[in-house]
Amino acid sequence: MSAMKTENVSRAVLAAGVGAVLAATALVYVPELVGQGPPPPPGPAERAVIAAHAGAQAALPDLAALIADREEWLRAHPDDEASWAELGAAYTERGGRLGDVRDYPRAERALRRSLAERPAARGNLEAQLGLGALAGARGDWKTAKEWGERVRKADPRRWPAYPVLIDAYNGLGEYKAAQKALESLEKLHAGAVVRGRAAEAYRDRGWREDADAAALDAVALAETDPEKAAALARLGDLAWERGEAEEALGRYGAALRLVRDHGPSLAGRARSLAALGRAEEAVRDWRAALARLPLPEYLLEAGELYESLGREEEARALYGRLRAGTWTAAEVPLGLLDADHGDPAAAAVRMRAEWARGHHSVRVADALGWALHRSGASKEALGYAKRATEEGLRSALFTYHRGEIERALNQTGPARRHLEEALRLHPSFSPLHARRASEALAALGEPSDELPPELRREAPKPRRT
Repeated sequence: MSAMKTENVSRAVLAAGVGAVLAATALVYVPELVGQGPPPPPGPAERAVIAAHAGAQAALPDLAALIADREEWLRAHPDDEASWAELGAAYTERGGRLGDVRDYPRAERALRRSLAERPAARGNLEAQLGLGALAGARGDWKTAKEWGERVRKADPRRWPAYPVLIDAYNGLGEYKAAQKALESLEKLHAGAVVRGRAAEAYRDRGWREDADAAALDAVALAETDPEKAAALARLGDLAWERGEAEEALGRYGAALRLVRDHGPSLAGRARSLAALGRAEEAVRDWRAALARLPLPEYLLEAGELYESLGREEEARALYGRLRAGTWTAAEVPLGLLDADHGDPAAAAVRMRAEWARGHHSVRVADALGWALHRSGASKEALGYAKRATEEGLRSALFTYHRGEIERALNQTGPARRHLEEALRLHPSFSPLHARRASEALAALGEPSDELPPELRREAPKPRRT
């Protein structure tokens, strides 16, 4: 998953299982309570429930309090299927936000226990939705789609099903279905979570101004500091992808003033500082980001910064950490790692397997194409590179990969055009590959005035009189 989507998976699902808790807590001031004073302010667990019900992000301490509260409750009430489902969703969210895959088996046990207490056939939609979110967090998009579609079929108006489906469809490369799911979500629910989803959909279609406007809406509508920080980080990502490192830096800084250790914003600030030539500050922020949120894509990106600075030993340590991790949803960063810093043939095998699983997103297409090229199969690679660059997402890295593949195939004109486009989209898109794009473009030289062979036509022969 990309950084922009790190905090999407499962947040809406936590909202699906909170109705019973909301009903059981004294959050409504009813006439019977007149004379007894106002109800006490909600505690940490209740705050997490309220945030989830609105589709907002809870503070991590509140989320931890909710988990502890549900665990304690279930020790005394082990047959409460709704609380098991809520606990499973909370584990999934915490695992995603902390990058800690150890929470995922806990989530699965809780969700399966919920289904054991009340099977799917008897309408346990909360557990089914939780299993869909968990599958998405693990990068198993086919299973996420199956669970999400079951819930939608049973209750088309249950809005938390649609974020699960959007992620699943995007992971499978089913972009039209993802757009339809977003349209359904917009009809059923409002707020920061919906506008954030819209921003990502517009970005994936190449509509940058619309994406920025929707992301600004998400910031304005955010109801909690964690949610506002996530929305600001999304704005930072959009600015970064446009090549506007200074603006991105400001957006990430604003997010970090709200949530001091917000992992995606620390990573975003690190890459922005690197693009601005502030290497030591970038290294400092990468260390903080990896301590807070050690995602596979962050390890790869930080390693490439170290490599670009000549700090080979530190780069190898990060690459080794990526290879040794017990990751979920890490096939793309692992494939790119081997393609550029290891065994390209193994990368091609890995990415072919991911494609065979039905994961046909632009990210998988790009990584597969690049791995094939790096392993010597540039002709086969070009089809995947075209798919990655023609779906709508305007990615400097994808465009650079396509340009290099075309250069290897002696397609000089297209190669020059795509290398120029990559550097125009973002002159500092990677501490390693932006420099290589410039070198490749220089090696191609200036375009010739001579027509390429495919456009040449023989001069007509003179007619005999």
